[in-house]
Amino acid sequence: MAFTREKGFTVSGIGLHSGAKTQVTVFPNQDQRGRYFVRVDLPEKPLIPATVSAVNQTLLSTELIGDGATVRTVEHLLAALTGCGVDNACIEINGPEVPLLDGSAKNWVEAMLASGLTPSTMVTGSPINEPVWVREGDAFVAAIPAPETRFSYGIDFPYKAIGNQWVSWNPQQEPFPELIAPARTFGFADQIEQLKQAGLIKGGSLDNALVCDRSGWLNPPLRFENEPVRHKLLDLIGDLSLLGTIPQAHFLAYKASHTLHVQLAKQLSNY
Repeated sequence: MAFTREKGFTVSGIGLHSGAKTQVTVFPNQDQRGRYFVRVDLPEKPLIPATVSAVNQTLLSTELIGDGATVRTVEHLLAALTGCGVDNACIEINGPEVPLLDGSAKNWVEAMLASGLTPSTMVTGSPINEPVWVREGDAFVAAIPAPETRFSYGIDFPYKAIGNQWVSWNPQQEPFPELIAPARTFGFADQIEQLKQAGLIKGGSLDNALVCDRSGWLNPPLRFENEPVRHKLLDLIGDLSLLGTIPQAHFLAYKASHTLHVQLAKQLSNY
């Protein structure tokens, strides 16, 4: 989808892991070079491509690197662009991490709509011809040949509030802004201190993540009965968007992670 510079938009917020406030401005990429970030806070204004080859690390978020600079937690913004059919964009950011906002892609979609952009359905590429998958233990993510693109995701956690959940979504028939974008990231109260000691989730709060303990959710209500697994599907879309165009396939994941998502994307990039 093309959009004019006048339809660019700016959003500010706190990064989940860094706790730093950053500002993001998304402009059309008129030269059709796909999606990329520009670190405008650095002297050289390094360009960081939103591609599989630019992935630097995948610990609890996806981080990209380019020209010696990094940008972290890119998945929600990239999912919002991809889910709304925006396949070319220049993303200017004045810090090392994309803002978490409310923990979902909802605010990104709303900013796009407020800028005058009319979202379309996700753009998909050529169909794959044979199954591709990666696994680790009982966790896996796969791409299976299919007559249309579909995403199915399952999770299983030993917390009563979540348990076993599944969701399946067809991007051509079910609207991304309403059914996937609002799903927020989630975490567990008994892991918060350990993650903070590891230098992570400095910007996490009950305002930007669903948090549960063994007895239930600390900050209800949920936006969907199965909001956690919908958010995992959102993450998968953001990570697969690093392919440039997501191929036509049925993407099936279970108990997966950013690491497995990116590993699948790397495998698909070789086809």
